[in-house]
Amino acid sequence: MPTKELTLPPDLIAKLDERVASGAAASAVDVVRDGLAALELEDARKLDALRAKIARSMNDPRPSIPADQVFDNIEKLLASLKR
Repeated sequence: MPTKELTLPPDLIAKLDERVASGAAASAVDVVRDGLAALELEDARKLDALRAKIARSMNDPRPSIPADQVFDNIEKLLASLKR
């Protein structure tokens, strides 16, 4: 199995060591593996939420708004926020 050496700042080393010492993980490798798995799960959830928003938008029965009108509305909103 290939290996990778990482240099971590002291605060991350402390957190890693704390998880191993507390029994939350068996080793530093397990902490990293669990962290990466959590990130992948979070990414999948964000992608699912984005897909759901797109699907709701595509299935919205209301008529589309012309792009020029949308950009005009955005410009008006931005102008009002600058005041």
